[in-house]
Amino acid sequence: MEGTEGNIEKLLAARESLRATLEESKSFSSKIEETRLGLQKINGNLSLLSSELCSTYSRKSTLYAVGAHVDRAFGPVSAVLRIYDSVHGLEKSIMAGPSGGDVVGYIGLVKQLEEAMRFLSDNCGLAVEWMEDVAKLLDENVGTDDHYIVKVKRLLRILKELKALETRARLNGGLLSDSFDKLELEFRHLVKDNGSFSHQVPELHAIIERLKANDRMENCITIYSDIRSSNARAALQRLNLSYLEIEISESDSVQKFEDHIVQWGNHVEFALKNVLHAEYDLCKSILEKHGADVPLSCFARITAQSGFLAILEFGDKITKAKKDAIKLLKLLDMFQVLDKLRVDFNKLFGSKACLKIQNQTRDLVKRVVNGASEIFMELRLQVELQRHNMIPPPSDASVPRLVTFVTNYCIMLLEDDYKPVLSQVLSIHQIWNRGKSPDGFLRKELQRIVEAMEINLETWSKTFDDPALSCFFLMNNYTFLCHFLQETVFGDLMGDNWLREHQQKMETYAELYLKESWGKLSGILSEEGLILFSPGRSTTQELVKKRLREFNDMFFLHNYGYLVENGSSPGKYVRYTVWSLEGMLKSLFQPNMTRFSRSNSSKSTHLMGKLRNAVSNQFRVAPIPT
Repeated sequence: MEGTEGNIEKLLAARESLRATLEESKSFSSKIEETRLGLQKINGNLSLLSSELCSTYSRKSTLYAVGAHVDRAFGPVSAVLRIYDSVHGLEKSIMAGPSGGDVVGYIGLVKQLEEAMRFLSDNCGLAVEWMEDVAKLLDENVGTDDHYIVKVKRLLRILKELKALETRARLNGGLLSDSFDKLELEFRHLVKDNGSFSHQVPELHAIIERLKANDRMENCITIYSDIRSSNARAALQRLNLSYLEIEISESDSVQKFEDHIVQWGNHVEFALKNVLHAEYDLCKSILEKHGADVPLSCFARITAQSGFLAILEFGDKITKAKKDAIKLLKLLDMFQVLDKLRVDFNKLFGSKACLKIQNQTRDLVKRVVNGASEIFMELRLQVELQRHNMIPPPSDASVPRLVTFVTNYCIMLLEDDYKPVLSQVLSIHQIWNRGKSPDGFLRKELQRIVEAMEINLETWSKTFDDPALSCFFLMNNYTFLCHFLQETVFGDLMGDNWLREHQQKMETYAELYLKESWGKLSGILSEEGLILFSPGRSTTQELVKKRLREFNDMFFLHNYGYLVENGSSPGKYVRYTVWSLEGMLKSLFQPNMTRFSRSNSSKSTHLMGKLRNAVSNQFRVAPIPT
């Protein structure tokens, strides 16, 4: 009884405190009012019942035992009445919900209601036990229609109803259930409010604690993940992600999607750093104290529902597009984005809860690395196919488009924007497939590409019917390779020995070209038979015209052009001037390579000067007298 009296005193003090701070309820439900009045009446009757039973000792000795049980039940029943009064006082405030945003204060009221309900249930249980003993004794020793047993059984029925009050309050529509619904609603409002979210963490913690204590933790996680997913999805949709719906087939070139790939890289970075990072940190701050796995699983759910996986899937679409040169560059761009964000990926998606995202990201990186490596290593095969497909060289013996494209493309791959990424990608691919990354793999593969291209040139040179044109073709192309690559990253990679070797090849084919072409002019331009002064001038003129007809096909007019330029039909014999011919020859050594050439114009001018000097030295004739 001492413990019960102590609890009663605490409840009395709590009731007085509540009455000082809460407005008394002005209306009561009919059922609750009836119950309260019944309790008051029964409480009074218990005292009378106890006195009456004690004064009837002469009836039966067993009534002493009944009186003792009634005495023991009196304390719990009195406590029930007081606690029920406290519950009734809390009802109005609980039903009203948080007042003025005072979430913490409302949670305090809910907690008091829970404790009162629990205390009420416990005391009703104790009173029921004693009153059941009273009812049993009366049944055994007094008639069933005795007014004592009628009163006891009525009291017993009311106590059992009050004992079930907490259970009913937790059912849908009950007072406790309604209070928890109001807390969930407030939780939803707080989670949705991005503006002051960080300032509401204490309130969110308090709500979660209360709901978790009442088996509503899963509700909290669902509410949180759904709302934060919606917020994250809205943030990403503002990026204009319509391109994610584009279908890409294996026949499509990624060149059609270059702008979208740039967008994709920016959007992946924005999604990770500006959206998902924030959600990850919020999950940790709100849910981590409830278990390490709770915030991670919640974050995984938010990521999956935010639309971020669709962004990753677009990258997967690009990897399935047609293999071509531009695709290698775009795959390297994509790898650079993914590699730059590797730390972010590992931090956000490193848990078991994010296994699906881990697998999707890992597969994307694998396809990017394998796709880029395969395209690069197929470049040499593509060069060789040009040879086997019997594509003829340019008829004017100029540098084929394949040569300019391959050299420019390789230089692009070796520039600072791509070389580190390409080296890393090739190294990763080699490790995945061979267990190690061989030293100098990039250099060796580029050397193989150049060697394949040189074999193409040698093969194509044999298709010219004119030996001079064949030599000119090789001289022209080796000049391009040697002088264009000099002082470039590609030339540095190939090395000085390679450059010297190709310089020698260029000079060798230049000499062969001079021998096969200009060497035949010496007989035509010989002064034998020419009389350069009167009276044989007219005869000499006719002889020069005849020789120029033979010479026109070989273009050289430095010493004798003036003899026919003043004639009646100079264009009939002189098709090209010295300077126009030099301009045509010079243009052969200057293909369109403005992006990567380094002082190329001066090199070509210098080369033309050397060729012009070589021709002049070999075919120098006596000066024409004035």
